[in-house]
Amino acid sequence: MHAGSNWAFRFDNGDPFRGIGENICWESRDDDDSKFFKALHENPKYNYEYMLPALSRHGGNYFRTWICSWNLPLDWKSGINNKRYTNSSAYFNPSAIAKMDRLVNLSDSLGLYIMLTLGPGSYNAKNGRYQVSTAEFFKDPKAKKQYYNRLRFIVARWGYSAAIGAWEFFNEIDNVQFRDKNNPIPAEDIVQWHKEMAEYLKKIDPFNHLVTTSISHRDLKGLNSISDIDFNQKHIYKNNRALPTTIVNYTHEFSKPYVIGEYGYEYDWSKNFDLFAQEMDSDFKRGLWYGLFSPTPILPLSWWWEYFDNRGTDTYIRKVRTIQDRMMMAGKGNFDTFSVSLSNLDMELYSVKCGNEYYIYLYNPKKEKLTTEITLLLESAVYSAERYDCESGISSVLNDIASIADKGQIATVMLNPGTDAVYILKKK
Repeated sequence: MHAGSNWAFRFDNGDPFRGIGENICWESRDDDDSKFFKALHENPKYNYEYMLPALSRHGGNYFRTWICSWNLPLDWKSGINNKRYTNSSAYFNPSAIAKMDRLVNLSDSLGLYIMLTLGPGSYNAKNGRYQVSTAEFFKDPKAKKQYYNRLRFIVARWGYSAAIGAWEFFNEIDNVQFRDKNNPIPAEDIVQWHKEMAEYLKKIDPFNHLVTTSISHRDLKGLNSISDIDFNQKHIYKNNRALPTTIVNYTHEFSKPYVIGEYGYEYDWSKNFDLFAQEMDSDFKRGLWYGLFSPTPILPLSWWWEYFDNRGTDTYIRKVRTIQDRMMMAGKGNFDTFSVSLSNLDMELYSVKCGNEYYIYLYNPKKEKLTTEITLLLESAVYSAERYDCESGISSVLNDIASIADKGQIATVMLNPGTDAVYILKKK
């Protein structure tokens, strides 16, 4: 998989790919620190063998997962908060290697693509590593050489697989930068490290997998402009309406694809999500639709995978995937904009053109029923029309739309509070 447009990646044969899925960043761990969902998060059923087939059944084709001390602990000899792994004196933990082997094979068999978050690994002597501070990790020549060797092993072992959708260096590198708030790591050190590592990774990876990294919310000057980073990322919580504008603005400013690698209604794991469960569900759904109608090759990836599995919310991915597949087929991975307006500005509107098909997404964020008229600037002709109900996944055929003098109209569109629909027009 390689860079294509802002809307879609491309495979070696030229076929387009657009990712839809969620974060599945780790399997259940032995001791979870959630205040209200400790038992849920420690439930051993939450392993890749359960979660990935479920994601595939629900319509997902992409997920993000971490290498860290409790998941795929490649660089840890002991202190692993996960009974799936065993302590080892080996430089790279054999049980982590075996699990990663199975993960790659399982993903490939399900048609799933992995954004693999590599992280820093360990730079602690107790794990047989050259020990440095976090700040020194980004500058010390021996620490860099150690990371080069780590990259070589990872690429040599798993770089063969097309299931690797992207190598991600860091999760929320700005939070690493400000871990010591009184003495933050200079941004230029982190950016230079990313330049060197991305260049090296591109050099040693014979299959030229995509390369990325992510921030939480603080930009590092120069990070978005590194040529060997194929797409940029940030994470957005408690503000799903910022998803489309963030994607559009960063894509325009830095001329490369932009991805929202995490989003959610709430990020604080000390809160009881059940007190606002409907808002959590609505945010999950809106994030997918906002992403579908925004110029991003990977739709925003939700957090809290166990919670949404437990509620059955993640089955909703299939509703969005249905429209995504139609868009991809109609436009062969190409997306264009076209002019649409509403008579009621309280309703949210997003639109995109794929081939000869026109897609209009409407959402009613209000607490009362809304009605509107949709006016479209279309080539004068007759168009078939249908309405797709986002919650039920059911389409209904509408009367044909006649565009006269390059203007067409869908009259009296009604949406109940908190509901949404996609209108699809096709030239006859």
